[in-house]
Amino acid sequence: MIRLFRRLLLTQQGIMVLITLNAVVIFLLSFPSLAQNRWLLWLDQLFLSLFVVEAIWKLRLYGPQRYFQSGWNTFDFVIVCISLPSLLMVMKPSHDLSFLIALRLLRFFRMLRVLRFVPDIQIIITGLVRALRASLMVLLVMMLGNFLLSIFSAHLFAELDPEHFGNPLRAFFSMFQVMTLEGWVDVTDGVANGVGRSAGPYLVRFFFLVLVLAGGIFGLSLANAIFVDEMTLDNNRMLEDKIDRLQQQLAELKQMMENQKVDGR
Repeated sequence: MIRLFRRLLLTQQGIMVLITLNAVVIFLLSFPSLAQNRWLLWLDQLFLSLFVVEAIWKLRLYGPQRYFQSGWNTFDFVIVCISLPSLLMVMKPSHDLSFLIALRLLRFFRMLRVLRFVPDIQIIITGLVRALRASLMVLLVMMLGNFLLSIFSAHLFAELDPEHFGNPLRAFFSMFQVMTLEGWVDVTDGVANGVGRSAGPYLVRFFFLVLVLAGGIFGLSLANAIFVDEMTLDNNRMLEDKIDRLQQQLAELKQMMENQKVDGR
């Protein structure tokens, strides 16, 4: 029995099976008709208890210092600690809806442990962090521009289209819609329809067209280009390293062939 527990809790394959089964149970508990199913709730708490035993067992086996040297062990330990209050759903049932929602949300954190079994997840996370860092300045400039435009447009279009530009907050969201090309036609028409029949509607449409081109197309394209370039940087470096090694091997092979020719003479 102890050997079975060791195989289940101290091996990657065993933990992966437990996490997968727990994810299935959590998925089933998300259905309103099964949310209060006693068997599923007890299964969910059983998995959580096994994860607690796993953490305690590894702490005793490896010692705290060695255990927390692994980033994934630290991640798993934090997730298990965050999930512990969900035990109250079975031990102390409550009819307080907000309390139940909070405990159910804690349960979903356990599904994040699946991340450790994704192939090359460390490379993906490193590339993602680097890409976000590189895109940060572009995104900050775009948000600052959106902020300034929201103040300007709120003063300019508040009376023409109060639904979209009645105050700076509404204007900020409307400008964000224009920048992301999501519903920008409705925003433009809302302002243009409030202008008289002179050249006003054309000027309004020209104004928003410039915003779409500058922010929605060129700005987002620049941010996407930087993001993708940083995400693929590791692959490019790996290819460059392989090419360098091949060139070095070819140079060594060429040198060996020249040496053999000299020896043959």
